[in-house]
Amino acid sequence: ALHEFPNDIFTNENRRHGAVVLHVLCAVYMFYALAIVCDDFFVPSLEKICERLHLSEDVAGATFMAAGSSAPELFTSVIGVFITKGDVGVGTIVGSAVFNILCIIGVCGLFAGQVVALSSWSLLRDSIYYTLSVVALIVFIYDEKVSWWESLVLVLMYVIYIIIMKYNSTIHHLFERKTKNSANMVNGLANNTEMDDNSNCDATVVLLKKGNFHRKASVIMVDELLSAYPHQLSFSEAGLRIMITSHFPPKTRLSMASRMLINERQRLINSRTYSNGESEVAIKIPIKHVVENGTGPSNAAERGVNGTRRDEDIAEAGNETENENEDNENNENDEEEEEDDDDDDHEGPYTPFDLPTGKIEILKWLFTWPLSFVLYFTVPNCNKPHLEKWFMVTFASSTLWIAAFSYMMVWMVTIIGYTLGIPDVIMGITFLAAGTSVPDCMASLIVARQGMGDMAVSNSIGSNVFDILIGLGLPWALQTLAVNYGSYIRLNSRGLIYSVGLLLASVFVTVFGVHMNKWRLDKKLGCVCLSLYGIFLCFSIMTEFNVFTFVNLPMCRDH
Repeated sequence: ALHEFPNDIFTNENRRHGAVVLHVLCAVYMFYALAIVCDDFFVPSLEKICERLHLSEDVAGATFMAAGSSAPELFTSVIGVFITKGDVGVGTIVGSAVFNILCIIGVCGLFAGQVVALSSWSLLRDSIYYTLSVVALIVFIYDEKVSWWESLVLVLMYVIYIIIMKYNSTIHHLFERKTKNSANMVNGLANNTEMDDNSNCDATVVLLKKGNFHRKASVIMVDELLSAYPHQLSFSEAGLRIMITSHFPPKTRLSMASRMLINERQRLINSRTYSNGESEVAIKIPIKHVVENGTGPSNAAERGVNGTRRDEDIAEAGNETENENEDNENNENDEEEEEDDDDDDHEGPYTPFDLPTGKIEILKWLFTWPLSFVLYFTVPNCNKPHLEKWFMVTFASSTLWIAAFSYMMVWMVTIIGYTLGIPDVIMGITFLAAGTSVPDCMASLIVARQGMGDMAVSNSIGSNVFDILIGLGLPWALQTLAVNYGSYIRLNSRGLIYSVGLLLASVFVTVFGVHMNKWRLDKKLGCVCLSLYGIFLCFSIMTEFNVFTFVNLPMCRDH
């Protein structure tokens, strides 16, 4: 593979005497560059595309969002098929798949800071389809070559996965009906409807009660609330109600409660305008509405937020209309100031001409300066309102940068592997896999810390389905159908079969472990998953170095 890239400025002798460290630093910088381009430019442009195409969240998540988080693996695979013509792409995808399942779930369990409840439906849906994908991959690569129809089957399986996601809620309802043991389902809709029948109360009261129903319940998703109360709540209202529960940090809860307060205030003013001076009617309606919309708090913090809100509303209802308007304007100004304050914290990419505050931020800014300078002039930031309409340019240019950085990364890793006498597959399974999956790991951990275990696990397993079916299937299909029709993709390493077999075992072990742990993600499960990842790495490396059986020819060397 080394000879498929441009010549290195260092000789092999130089690299052995320490120059290889420069290549390692360059590869690490490329990992960081990929994370920045994906998170700050590529994913926002995909979100804009989803908005324009009016895709539902499930379909968007399964297609464009998965592509966003798995772009480095996809381009590594493309480079492995078309440039290095080796196993680096397959190695990276197999390695990152195991990393995503064992390491990400392990890290989430250890560092989430709470016991995170998981719903059986989303985990079973993703892992069953993922198991089918891995079985298909094992069948296709068993003879060490892949034909055009095999690669096409992988791509078509992904199309079926998108259709399943499209009708996810319908299938979920059928699954719920078939499953008698609904008590085990922390996130099940069955509990939601039962509770609604018993108490005949509004959506938020159900939400807050359910927050305490299980001691450490996970957050109820917005779409569940909407499907339970189809004509009562808009999407934004359901979102606000969810964000005032105890699973979110105090700052978020306070700002969401204040937004709800502003909405109530606005409604109050409107009702006063239409009531032709009948102040009593105008006072009664909004207060009743507020009480219904969640002044049934389940813990002290919520009692504080909701109680204050009710008192303020009662006080405002007694005021004159002029004071009402004045208050409203002041509160809106406060809200704007709060948003400005939020904007001051570093969000989005660094700009090369604005020095941030704080020593650590300045060090980060200096470290990323060459990168932010290049991206500032070549990729428009479509998060900014005045550049929003340029989202297609952002999409195209960030795709090119991801391809360029992936090329540099694979080139550096190939040189490092060649210098240290490590096969391409091992570099893919270990170094490249961990490097390309670290952004995913961080995203899942942030989500798990907020109590949303399902989203964290779905992110890790869902991006694996994309990696295997599109990350491998698409480059193989292009090579065997478009570039050289009727040709075969040949795999050099026999050991890949064992690694993919271990990948299948890791899914079974994870799902079995979660089931045995009563569908909870905690430190015990986290430790088990991380130790299993260590065992997988040891086994894969020993297999590739011909410890158990002969799978790899020795590395060629320059004499």
